[in-house]
Amino acid sequence: MKCEKINNCPFYQQKMPIDSGLGAIYRRNYCENDKTKCARFMVASTLGPSYVPIDLYPNMVDRAKQIISENSKN
Repeated sequence: MKCEKINNCPFYQQKMPIDSGLGAIYRRNYCENDKTKCARFMVASTLGPSYVPIDLYPNMVDRAKQIISENSKN
């Protein structure tokens, strides 16, 4: 499932180039292949984009789960 935000993801705009090095690996693994495994997508789709910290990397799933847990309304 390709991510619809691949071309305007704030992570790539402010943190890391999308076309080289680690950014290219993240793009391939998360943005192009399975957006549901992306920590940023997890938080944005559960709580909303305003809850996604700019320093949340796509592979930080444990942190994403913590953010979701701390901000979910029970």
